[in-house]
Amino acid sequence: MKKFLAKALLVTASLFSIAAATAQSLPAPTIAAKSWLLYDATSSQVIASQDPTLKIEPASLTKIMTAYLVFSALRDKKLDLNQKITVSTRAWKVDASSSKMFIDPATPVSIGDLLYGLIVQSGNDAAVALAEAVAGSEEAFVVQMNRENERMGLKSSHWGNAHGLPSAENYSTAQDLATLAARLIADHPDFYKTYYSTKSFTYNKITQPNRNRLLWLDPTVDGMKTGHTEAAGYCLISSAIRPNGTGQRRLISVVTGTASDQVRAQESLKLLNWGFLNFDTVRLYAKGQAIATPEVWKGTQAQIKIGFNRDLYVTLPKGAAANLKPALERKDPLVAPIAENSKIGSLKMMLDGKAIAEFPVLALEKVDQASIFGRAWDSIRLMFK
Repeated sequence: MKKFLAKALLVTASLFSIAAATAQSLPAPTIAAKSWLLYDATSSQVIASQDPTLKIEPASLTKIMTAYLVFSALRDKKLDLNQKITVSTRAWKVDASSSKMFIDPATPVSIGDLLYGLIVQSGNDAAVALAEAVAGSEEAFVVQMNRENERMGLKSSHWGNAHGLPSAENYSTAQDLATLAARLIADHPDFYKTYYSTKSFTYNKITQPNRNRLLWLDPTVDGMKTGHTEAAGYCLISSAIRPNGTGQRRLISVVTGTASDQVRAQESLKLLNWGFLNFDTVRLYAKGQAIATPEVWKGTQAQIKIGFNRDLYVTLPKGAAANLKPALERKDPLVAPIAENSKIGSLKMMLDGKAIAEFPVLALEKVDQASIFGRAWDSIRLMFK
């Protein structure tokens, strides 16, 4: 764990950097979908994908962003679950042939019920009502949706409405949708647990089942969302959490453009099972663990602890952990002042000579600048280094 390479810092790999070595050593399954992606939320790694950046119509997968913004408003006390709102004519009159919760302008409805209508029943009327509750109008809400895209780094997505009915302004990718799903689960775990695993919901004396068949087929699946239009085909984002050593790991699958409700369920389950059966997620370092203590120049201390501000995991084929080798790269010399959590270098995890993951290495403590005499002395020392 102490191999140091005297090279310049590498650019940190993005969240969705696919491990080529992993893909070559274990072929991905054949999935009957337009595009798909399998993501390990524990390690923040993509395990496998097909056409992950293909532009698609997200259909009701759009409602994940809608739910995210509503959850954020609830967290920030801008809304209350028990708060009742009056249903607008616009929400009531949303496409009658599409999925609806069947809210009515004559009957005020709570934010909590609207969320069940949005997530369990996939109600387009609920989506409009919630958008208006958060932002005053659906148009203003869409501005917030696209602003959230920028914050999350969803560079290939754009939203034109809150529900996902066909619009030229509504598009995304499997990659962006996986990011969005992972962010909702991480940022709003309690809301996710409450709503996304619910199998049915009754409103206005009408009971509708959750369209995510995997909630009945696999007890480890605890969400996420279905989507369907004629152009989009049948889409499904699924998430499952299963044992991983002494802990647990979560996988998220995104499957778009399948031929039927049944196919999207069976292909999603195939993908999840393949990921859990063929890969392990290994903890490399604990949050705050010093992976090295390199020398510091012109500082109030001679060394600095470097590591990570979170537990660090990596996903790799089963049995491959013993062959994993770390390579730490940093730009020397390290000169004070150095702020806590500032980037010091990068750690590449190598498997069979190929990098399967790369992580930014941070300063675990701050180092202040030394006195003028200390800085002068180190300047002289550096001349002879």
